[in-house]
Amino acid sequence: MRVVVQRVTNASVAVDGKIISSIGYGLLVLAGFEHSDTAEDLDWMSGKLVNLRIFADELGVMNLSVKEISGEILLISQFTLHAATKKGNRPSYIRAAPPEISIPLYNQFIDKVADQLGKSIQTGIFGADMKVALLNDGPVTIIIDSKNKEF
Repeated sequence: MRVVVQRVTNASVAVDGKIISSIGYGLLVLAGFEHSDTAEDLDWMSGKLVNLRIFADELGVMNLSVKEISGEILLISQFTLHAATKKGNRPSYIRAAPPEISIPLYNQFIDKVADQLGKSIQTGIFGADMKVALLNDGPVTIIIDSKNKEF
């Protein structure tokens, strides 16, 4: 499982020209799932996300988590995070899990993140053509892969 985490002042996602979800200060999370992802990956990643200390404390040091600041989370599925670009110019998505695997993982991940955060989160629509708007704060952008926990 791979995520791109962006600290945002605000973010929204639209489908067919209509905003379906939006947040204020918090995290925009793009999540991609692969065939080998398990409940352990979801547990680890959800804990990592809500406890990641990338928000400023009273001294301006990144020392607080989204949970500690009562921030919001917008979680969007994005299979292209598993693009393989080693050969040629057309990315291969062979590592990305197919919908029959990734949809249940995505739904479970939504529940786990909301549970860890202690409140509901906003989401995109799996498989939809989405337009994501955000105001990256910092900018702070972090990539986390559950298969590289030791780094």
